[in-house]
Order: sequence, then structure tokens, then C-alpha cells
Amino acid sequence: MSRVCELTGKKAMVGNNVSHSLNRTKRKFNANLIKKRFYIPEEDKWVTLKVSTHALKTINRIGISAAIKEARAKGFYK
Repeated sequence: MSRVCELTGKKAMVGNNVSHSLNRTKRKFNANLIKKRFYIPEEDKWVTLKVSTHALKTINRIGISAAIKEARAKGFYK
């Protein structure tokens, strides 16, 4: 499975490790993802999503139904 948030589309970024002598080597900054189960009362079912911690805070604030609706509008969640 890819390391992409299913609600926000966040994924790994590319950057550099910079040593003390300023040598640069490529590295990845992975998204902080968590696999979590959510209950959707409108559909009366449980779904397992791989979400970023930022998306998890959004879900806690606006609710899972509104977060999924917003993600569908942006084209991330099907």
C-alpha cells in the first residue's frame, strides 16, 4: 500500500540530508499516517482509512461524515 492519506492526499516529500560539511544526500519526508477504523452512522458501517494526523484532527473537529464529503468533493476519497 502506498503512503498516501486517503482523505487529504498528503504523501512523501523529497529533500536533502545536509551534513556538517554541507554534503547533501537525498532523503524522504514521509507523511505521518495512521490506520484507523471509523463508524459512519449514515451508511451504518465501519470503514478503515489510512489518514494523516492532520486529517485525524480535522475528523475530530468536523466529524467523519463531513470529512469524507469534503474529500469526495476534492477527488481524494471514492
